[in-house]
Amino acid sequence: MALQRKLINGCAGITKLRWFSNEGLRHFSGQVAAPTELPPFDYQPKPYKGPLADAVLEKRRKFLGPSLFYFYEKPLNIVEGKMQYLYDENGKRYLDAFAGIVTVSCGHCHPEVLNAIIEQSKLLQHATTIYLHHAIADFAEALASKMPGNLKVVYFVNSGTEANELAMLMARLYSGHLNMIALRNAYHGGSSNTIGLTALNTWKYPIPQGEIHHVMNPNPYRGAFGSDAKRYAEDVQNHIDHGTSGKVAGFIAETIQGVGGTVELAPGYLKLVYDIVRKAGGVCIADEVQTGFGRTGSHYWGFQTQGVTPDIVTMAKGIGNGLPLGAVVTTPEIASVMAQKIQFNTYGGNPVCSAGGHAVLKVIEKEQRQKHCAEVGSHLFGRLRDLEKRYDIIGDVRGRGLMVGIELVTDRKEKTPAKAETGVLFEKLKDLGVLVGKGGIHGNVFRIKPPMCFSKDDADFLVDALDYSLSKL
Repeated sequence: MALQRKLINGCAGITKLRWFSNEGLRHFSGQVAAPTELPPFDYQPKPYKGPLADAVLEKRRKFLGPSLFYFYEKPLNIVEGKMQYLYDENGKRYLDAFAGIVTVSCGHCHPEVLNAIIEQSKLLQHATTIYLHHAIADFAEALASKMPGNLKVVYFVNSGTEANELAMLMARLYSGHLNMIALRNAYHGGSSNTIGLTALNTWKYPIPQGEIHHVMNPNPYRGAFGSDAKRYAEDVQNHIDHGTSGKVAGFIAETIQGVGGTVELAPGYLKLVYDIVRKAGGVCIADEVQTGFGRTGSHYWGFQTQGVTPDIVTMAKGIGNGLPLGAVVTTPEIASVMAQKIQFNTYGGNPVCSAGGHAVLKVIEKEQRQKHCAEVGSHLFGRLRDLEKRYDIIGDVRGRGLMVGIELVTDRKEKTPAKAETGVLFEKLKDLGVLVGKGGIHGNVFRIKPPMCFSKDDADFLVDALDYSLSKL
């Protein structure tokens, strides 16, 4: 646990220095103590001599697009990272509980991933797939070995948005149909096509959707049918019967909705829906951009938590530990439709990204990160559920492994989003040295999705910081 020091008088009147967790201090003093120090970490950041936050922000406002946003009233100038920690321009250390939006899987500047990138960069930075290079083939082989069933053909791209674009193209070409089905509250990208799949108005521009149907979100906390997967699946069938020709191109879903607020789908939902979609001539796409590579702890891929095998799997973020890298994995039968024309990605399979991505797979395996996510996640959930019992503002604690959501409400019965309170807590946590994400259409869900080297001590510090912040609301 994150520990605090307190001076107390010993039995002989001698002042002693003792350490207490927040739980211990609460018992001792009746109050929640502020965590004062992050867990020990043997690393010294380099002195920073670059431009300071105000200068960076001024230049960013002048030369970058106005759609960019930043966290916090006074944005942080992050200049260095090491494993689960980040450092600002003043050398202050922060616990990174959001991992660059669920992207840093192994840890910031993980030495083995970094070494693979550097060594490949010394030899060849770029050549494209018009020539042979072993890095892309080795990486594709390693990635395919992690997939179930006949998911053995790999396409490399640059991001999750590109991966979902390509998956949708494959689904339409293979099925011969146009209609795609996605879930409300989903996020699948911000390009002109994937913005149609996305179903959160905060991310959508008023452009044509492109033959996409959004069905009811099987959200056990807020959904109309609670955890009743069968009734949500009936809604999918209803959309196919009434809103399409009876045939569809495909269905896409995250197993745990990320941007939407860490919403895990009702148990058994995907199995029912995959059957419905396949009978309607469509293919089933699993968006593993945030849930893949062992983050859920219980399984390597999020879709495995629902007991299904998709026809197409998309991934990005954690696949590269921060590299601009994504992938689509599918069956040979579906992949064959792409041979009708030239399908090419200039940077897909870039040797540096391939070497780095392959190193990520090796590190996850070597360091047993899936098991680690299960163990640390279980500990974190236990402590968060204790907080849930004590603070009515916590409406729901959910997720799996190190993919955690905390939904805040002003009224538990009505589930009224605590948007303003979430903003206040967000700032307080930052001041205490904890960086978390926000999600959900109302911005009232804390997204805790740290690098997978996040420890139990880190989890305790985070919960103690949240406990203290909640006590001060």
